[in-house]
Amino acid sequence: MSQVLITPSILSADFAKLQEEVDSIAPYSDWLQVDVMDGHFVPNLSFGAPVMKAIKTDLPLDVHLMVTNPAERIDEFVEAGASHVTFHAEAVPGRANQEHLVKVIRAKGCTAGIAINPESHHDLIQTMDIDLVLCMTVHPGKGGQQFLESVLPKIKEIRLQHPDVMIQVDGGINAETGKLCREAGANNLVAGSYIFKSKDRKKAIEALRG
Repeated sequence: MSQVLITPSILSADFAKLQEEVDSIAPYSDWLQVDVMDGHFVPNLSFGAPVMKAIKTDLPLDVHLMVTNPAERIDEFVEAGASHVTFHAEAVPGRANQEHLVKVIRAKGCTAGIAINPESHHDLIQTMDIDLVLCMTVHPGKGGQQFLESVLPKIKEIRLQHPDVMIQVDGGINAETGKLCREAGANNLVAGSYIFKSKDRKKAIEALRG
């Protein structure tokens, strides 16, 4: 399996100095995740495309759409600089719908992923013609939650069935839980509070790589 990618989530950054926060982790990171929440699919709201567009970085921008109608939100984030777009299987059920949205994302020059919530079986992902599977290890919509170890067998099963797909894990990731995820087969770790609340962010990111 390829080297583990580390993807800090700006949801946990200090928004009063967002560019400074991004600059502090950029030399040690691989991607940068932008969590988009609509107040419907998940209870909370987060920032929109204008905030993302204002970020200056060479890191690929990984947009996680926690929204009810992801098809309606893709264009604004592509125009704001997205490199990768992930939508939820729960929001887009059915193989034909998922395959169509993946094609739309790729046609706009981005790679495409599908996310699943902790309680969802991975069969909810009806197509594996995707670049990434995102396994949520907390209930989406709020940072700082406790890691759900019950998701680890699902990560292992996806890795066994699809040895070449990128498996991203998001939620409660720190040095200890990151190790569990890597051992289960994940190769892209998203971390927010563990990185941005660390006094030594470079050391925190290195710990996630293992």
